[in-house]
Parts: sequence; structure tokens; C-alpha cells
Amino acid sequence: MTFRVPGTPQDMALVRRYVIWGSGPYAASRYRSLRDPVRSDRPDRDVFERALASDARQVSDEDLETLLELDWRSRITAGWLIALDRRTQFRDALGELLLASELAFAGIGYCIALVRFAQPEDADILAAYLDRYLRRSDCYYDQDAALGGLLHLDAELGTARADRFLDLWPDSVFADQDPFENRRRTAGFCAFAERVMNQGSRF
Repeated sequence: MTFRVPGTPQDMALVRRYVIWGSGPYAASRYRSLRDPVRSDRPDRDVFERALASDARQVSDEDLETLLELDWRSRITAGWLIALDRRTQFRDALGELLLASELAFAGIGYCIALVRFAQPEDADILAAYLDRYLRRSDCYYDQDAALGGLLHLDAELGTARADRFLDLWPDSVFADQDPFENRRRTAGFCAFAERVMNQGSRF
């Protein structure tokens, strides 16, 4: 799937509605916040999280499909909205986008969605991605997020799919990173998603 720059009135309306969100100093920053949404020092955190949960429940599948066709800002936002509401019908589309790796940053959203789905086929997608990209020295994509997600799924599913990638990790471009720190980061993202959706259900 080749990305396109938002250009139609529909595109721009969706970007304003879901990707560019907020007011004051945080206007236009939802997509930035979703690169690391766990931070707790933002003054509008409660408003941000309630709106995120509400949008995850209310956004239509058609609007998500459109967001997944656009740039990385729209794609990471769509990935998180899909993850929060666990819309497993997007599994194949997210797997295709992750394996294509067209855009930086967007893969974080794809990975957290697959981890939130938490089925063996989601682990298959992450493993396929690592098979394709971990050995490559020219691709600084989302191998850290993918391995962190696969380690997390191994713990959830009682499997050991990540073991062979741990053996390859020291020879990868991410060798200076602790893969288990990436697993902890993934666990933090999952805890954030669960908390946000549980809180959002009370509003």
C-alpha cells in the first residue's frame, strides 16, 4: 500500500478530527504524543486520554481505512485507535503495512495493535517482520518495537517465538538496545491502553 499525502476535503477533515487534536500548547500534537503516550507530565492528560478512548470507540472502519492510506502521522494515529478498541479486522492490513515499512514511526502503532490483539497469528506477523528486516543493516525501522512486542506475546501466549531473534540481536543495528527494555516499554503501552479504555468507559 503506497501512502499518499492528505489532499481531499475528506482527508483533511479526518486529519483535523483524529490526527491533529487538542487546544492551546498541545494543539496538533496527538500524533506526536502517540509516539510515547505513557508520559504523565502533560497538563491535559485526563482530557487527552478521555478523548482518545472516545475516538477509538467512535471512529468508523471506513475512516480508519482512509487514515491508513495517508502519511505516518495519520497511520500511527490509526494504529493506536485500532489497538485501543482491538479491531482485529485490521490484522491483515496492519501486517501488510508493517512488512512494507514505507514510513518511519508508523510501525509503533501497527506493533502495539498486533500485541493488543494477542493471538498466535499476531506473533506470526511480528516474527515475519523480524525475519525480513532484523539482519539488514540499512533499515532502521521498527525492529525494536517488533521484538519488544514479540517478547510480550511470548509471555502472554506461553511461547518462545522471540528466542531465535534474541540470538541475532547482538549482530543487528539495534545491538546497543536491551530487548527486554523494549518488552517493558510494550508492557507499559498495553497497560496504558487498558487503563485509558477502562477509564473512558465511565464517561
